[in-house]
Amino acid sequence: MRDHIPGWTPPGVSERKRILDESQSIAIVGASSNSARASYFVATYLLSSSADFDVYLVNPRETEILGHQVYPSLADLPVVPDLVDVFRRSEDLPPIAEETVDIGAKVFWTQLGLWSTDAARVAAEAGLDVVMDRCTKIEHARFAGGLSLAGFNTGVINSRR
Repeated sequence: MRDHIPGWTPPGVSERKRILDESQSIAIVGASSNSARASYFVATYLLSSSADFDVYLVNPRETEILGHQVYPSLADLPVVPDLVDVFRRSEDLPPIAEETVDIGAKVFWTQLGLWSTDAARVAAEAGLDVVMDRCTKIEHARFAGGLSLAGFNTGVINSRR
């Protein structure tokens, strides 16, 4: 059961769209070079021409992923990202939320299955937008027209070639 978090309500569809529309840079905390990991799949999408973001990868155990430099922490990034997208265990979220606040990011976002009352409280009390248990790739694709109710929009109308 998810706890009620005073001062924070999960953002609805229009708020999530606004957050992504206003974000120009995204830091992926917990980025992985393992192509079977969700963070790799999301990084691939966010780095593609389908998404128009400056993407920064963060993982102290990696140096390069998908041809891009990987930074050991949010504090080591060359810019302050608008949105921090987290792929770490729920128990790791509160200190990452604190680091997100400390660097001056605007959004603290956790991926599918990740929820932390303490992390949300830290970020929300500092005035950040907070999104939890949502995938940036899925949300962006939904708003960009690449995801319909039936799934991915391939542009194929019928099965004929």
